[in-house]
Order: sequence, then C-alpha cells, then structure tokens
Amino acid sequence: MALTSEEDPTQHDFVKQSSLYQEFLAEREEILKHKWIESERLGYDIGFEKALLDWIRKHREGWRSSRRSTTH
Repeated sequence: MALTSEEDPTQHDFVKQSSLYQEFLAEREEILKHKWIESERLGYDIGFEKALLDWIRKHREGWRSSRRSTTH
C-alpha cells in the first residue's frame, strides 16, 4: 500500500525545504507584521484578510523586488 503525502515523512520534508514554500513563509511573515503594525496604528485588529489585501496593494511588489535583488 502506498503512503499518501500526509503519511510520507520524506514528502513532508521535501515540501518544507522547497524554495517555493520558504517564499510563502517569508511573505506570510511580512503580512503578519503588516497586520500588527496597521492594527496598532488604528487601535483595533484589522484581521488577516484586510492586512493581506492592503499589503499586496502597497508592499508586495517592492518586497519581491528587494528579495530578488538580495538573492541574486
């Protein structure tokens, strides 16, 4: 019987070590920082979805450009 990706530890490790997953985690961390900063500034929790959309609109392009220039 074949293991599913959820049961196969080598598959799990591969995903966690992939560059795509690492980029996802880094971007998520930036969104969470943005959520905290904006929530503090406004005095209430703006929620992840609002922070995500605001961060994408205001910061994603610059953040990605900066990451590309520091990794190459």
